[in-house]
Amino acid sequence: MAKDFWIGEVHQGKYDDQEIELKGWVHRTRGSNKIWFIVLRDSTGLIQCVIKKSVVGDESFDLIKGALIESSIILKGTIKSTEREHGYELQVTNAKVIGPVNPDNPFPITESAMLEAEGGESEFLLDNRHLYLRTSRMTNMLKVRSTIFGAIHSYFRNQDFIEYQAPNFVAGAVEGGSTLFEVPYFGKKAYLTQSWQLYAEAAMPALERLYTIAPSFRAEKSRTRRHLTEFWHAEMEIAWASNDEVMKYGEGVVRTAASKLLEERESELNELGRDLSLVERYADNPYPRMRYDEAVEILQSKNVEIEWGQDLDYSKEKILTADFDLPHFLTHYPRIAKPFYHRPDPSDQKYVLCHDLLAPEGYGEIIGGGERTWSEEEILERIDEEGTPREPYEFYIDTRRYGGVPHGGFGLGVDRICAWLAGADHIRETIPFPRDSRRVTP
Repeated sequence: MAKDFWIGEVHQGKYDDQEIELKGWVHRTRGSNKIWFIVLRDSTGLIQCVIKKSVVGDESFDLIKGALIESSIILKGTIKSTEREHGYELQVTNAKVIGPVNPDNPFPITESAMLEAEGGESEFLLDNRHLYLRTSRMTNMLKVRSTIFGAIHSYFRNQDFIEYQAPNFVAGAVEGGSTLFEVPYFGKKAYLTQSWQLYAEAAMPALERLYTIAPSFRAEKSRTRRHLTEFWHAEMEIAWASNDEVMKYGEGVVRTAASKLLEERESELNELGRDLSLVERYADNPYPRMRYDEAVEILQSKNVEIEWGQDLDYSKEKILTADFDLPHFLTHYPRIAKPFYHRPDPSDQKYVLCHDLLAPEGYGEIIGGGERTWSEEEILERIDEEGTPREPYEFYIDTRRYGGVPHGGFGLGVDRICAWLAGADHIRETIPFPRDSRRVTP
């Protein structure tokens, strides 16, 4: 049952006037008692197939005419070019129904159901996610997602980084403790990881340049268009690097992802309604930088209530980036606003050497990173000033006791960058089975 021919190849003109066999699913049908038209779908595209009763016979014609949307079928015939919108069509000589759909329970994802759901966000479509994946919008989005994952891997490997994995069960927090998922662990408490970072820093003296793409978990009840409780995290760590150097890698991987999308997924982006000139802009231009203090001044000038020392939540990021035409790095947050692993700026201890990369078009933060607190004296001081217990982080402190060096890294929200570059209305559109504070099924 191997598949030898693909619809996408047909539209490249590879099989004109050749007899081939296509395997796929019924996307749309129409016709009469003598001729039937099926738009066949596979993972590479759509093609119109023409089935004539006089050619395939009464029995096959009646079977294929009764094949409902999303029935799986095999059609054999000759490829013909056509001046109609399809470009090519299959003149069918033999038809088989492989997986029929019961007429008493037809495929529920109809065009009307999708039109009723603004941005694909109805509960009905989320409840039927396992079937909604078959729609052209989700197929295109998942192809975009795959290309971005591939671009991230390629970028880091081309920069001589080593891929490295860390555990998902951990004993302590990286971000705020209130966003930890606590799980029972053989009579003890454990947590689902929020980040690979602490365990990456342990391997940094061995590998020096390392990265991962892995799931992370945040028990956030946020219901914005950019939050998931389980999300995919691209993270890197590098020895002997400053905050500025880490930002160069962050910009590099994002611009590489944008370039790769233009190279591989132009048609998918067009079908998703994305403005390609914006993606091209993000791929081709350097990203400006501004300090936290400047951002606060801009927000205050826009009558936003914010005090120095507050972190910027999404509502503030959205206002700040409203006038951006490129992603901007926001650097030098106040020390009081960031966790213990951010290194204080030696030139002014009120600040830490960190950065967030904020995307325009209202998407907000897609990268968070910076230099790490790398000496034993500094890390103990930072842990103690937060009131954080030392015990869960003894292994982390050890990396400073035994030959600590300046280093840094970042975490990139892969689902967020997918949503931004694809122009998605909601982050849930970019992941096959989204998990948020209200949904853990299907």
